[in-house]
Amino acid sequence: MTNTTPRAGFAILAATACLFLAACAGNGADPGGIMDVPAPAIGAEVIGQGTVIQKDDGPVEICLGPITMIYPPSCGGPEVAAWDWDSVDGATTEGGTTWGTYAVQGTWDGERLTVTEPPIMLALYDPITVEDPYTDPANAGTTPEAELARVVQELATRDGVLATYLDNGYVFVEVVHDDGALQEELDELYGADVTVVRSQLRPVD
Repeated sequence: MTNTTPRAGFAILAATACLFLAACAGNGADPGGIMDVPAPAIGAEVIGQGTVIQKDDGPVEICLGPITMIYPPSCGGPEVAAWDWDSVDGATTEGGTTWGTYAVQGTWDGERLTVTEPPIMLALYDPITVEDPYTDPANAGTTPEAELARVVQELATRDGVLATYLDNGYVFVEVVHDDGALQEELDELYGADVTVVRSQLRPVD
């Protein structure tokens, strides 16, 4: 394991968090009749990007949502099985906490992510860009902004929701994993083309 200097590692972490918060500040739109991104099935091979963290001898976790901007950082998420700090670069240890930012590929059983491929430091990760039809200005949503704002507030405190934000006329709802059941429930509750559920653990192409 190659350690970054503590402050340099935190700078990378802070930059990652700032990008996340900037995305959450976006303004919204809608895509009638557009196919959604398929959700990964339980047991499928998935990949997620986030902060992998371990405090003392506790479980290794991957944080897929916001993190607290303290040093060392503090966050929580699904457990990561078969993780080996000695086999990865870019980790920092301070005050009993070890962390780094990685793209992690593995299998998801509904509770934990089991690593199946060598993790990649996010600084070196270059995923293929996939166009999201829900962010295409030509397919902007039509739900009134006041209604969207109400939905954001209602969903922000729901268990299992990592983040909610407006973009291109839709309410985007970020969760660890959705097999389609949450999207169906929200469509019934708020109507079609109002919410867009996005799993942070995405299927491996």
